[in-house]
Amino acid sequence: MKLICFDCDSTLSSVEGIDELARLRGPEVFKRIESLTGDAMNGRIRIEDIFGLRLEAIRPTLADAAAVGRRYVETVEPTAKATVDALSAKGWTPIIISGGFRQVIRPLADFLGVSRVEAVDLFFRADGSYAGFDSSYPSTRSGGKAEIIGRLREEYRAEKVVMVGDGASDLETLPAVDLFIGFGGYVTREKVRREAPAFVTSLADVTSLV
Repeated sequence: MKLICFDCDSTLSSVEGIDELARLRGPEVFKRIESLTGDAMNGRIRIEDIFGLRLEAIRPTLADAAAVGRRYVETVEPTAKATVDALSAKGWTPIIISGGFRQVIRPLADFLGVSRVEAVDLFFRADGSYAGFDSSYPSTRSGGKAEIIGRLREEYRAEKVVMVGDGASDLETLPAVDLFIGFGGYVTREKVRREAPAFVTSLADVTSLV
């Protein structure tokens, strides 16, 4: 069993889902959330310090989640589908590991043919209004993606695990995987580029590295 794990935001898609949710609340909220997201992705602040803060400012509805889910598919990385298909044909099991939201990412996962999504659940009331999020989920905090990979390795009894991602939270998986591949197709984060054993700007290049 071989696992190929992808970050979602700014990797499988050009957008950051939390920023797109914020955009629905107007330019002032968007600017604030975009700044916080950038600080977290570049490792300047801890994700747990802003995770709930961002969601409380946005309070996304079920309809908002669906809208951003469609946005993910519209902005999919151009080679992502072919790359996932090629890796699957070579015996790799693709998984999405994200600090984003499971319901929002699901449409993109379905488009790519990825059955397993490890991401944070949003909670909604019967009328579709925001009711919170799963604050216990590992990817809401620093080191969480490495923890998820440890669980997946044990569950699948994987002989090899590869992680592909653009941000500081992805780079944290370096000790937990057999290969970490930094991605800079949309945003090149200097720390990731410098410390990643491999670095690509197109997902198509992943196939030759694994």
